[in-house]
Amino acid sequence: MKGPTPDPTPLYAQLEAQIAAGIADGHFPLGTRLPPEDELIRRFNVSRTTVRKAIQNLTARGLIEIRRGTGTFVTLPRITQELTELTGFVEDMQALGHHPTARLLDKTVVPADETVAGHLGLPPATPVMRIQRVRLANGVAVSFDETYLPLAIGEKVVTHDLEAEPIFALLEQRYGITLIEADYRLEAASAGQAVAAALDVATGSPVFLIERTSYSAGMVPVDYEKLFYRGDLIRFTTRLARRKPAET
Repeated sequence: MKGPTPDPTPLYAQLEAQIAAGIADGHFPLGTRLPPEDELIRRFNVSRTTVRKAIQNLTARGLIEIRRGTGTFVTLPRITQELTELTGFVEDMQALGHHPTARLLDKTVVPADETVAGHLGLPPATPVMRIQRVRLANGVAVSFDETYLPLAIGEKVVTHDLEAEPIFALLEQRYGITLIEADYRLEAASAGQAVAAALDVATGSPVFLIERTSYSAGMVPVDYEKLFYRGDLIRFTTRLARRKPAET
């Protein structure tokens, strides 16, 4: 009787797959340090060359990062998001194959400061609804969102489960407010204490700040947001067309 057919997959690829599976199922949690080289050699009964090749490949895939002097740590592949359409976080993450969730931090009525009032087309100090949430992809906090809505619609929106129902979907599907277009402003920033705590990063960590004002028909402002994305977890791309030169 013939024995089992040997696995033709190289040992380094087998080890790479085992570690990747351990990251996916939480055995090696995000942000934790992988066991040192010698321990991996003993645990998986492989050579040092095999371990180093597997680590090299996992690093190239963005699943781990090597920090000189401290070790090898589990990280998250950077999410690449296109800025070509007006979409919400849930739509974006689902399109990229990630599992989106949310954690509601606060929902309260506040007086609109000059910035919020200007974006929503309201007099300063007008009461508006402020909603603060952490948005997660595959269980990892990716963005801290601060959403401002005119009070009349905001009071309706907050009656729903905002950890399960996206605000864009509520506006369009429950209240018939079709979003047509939006103004975007993106800049580099550093995380203040509140944002850092929400995203579970150190104060001062790099973030992308997106200010987005969404409009319904007739350019009526409906929603103003300040979106703070972790700078180490996401990159944004877009495609630009060359403006035709003026005819002479």
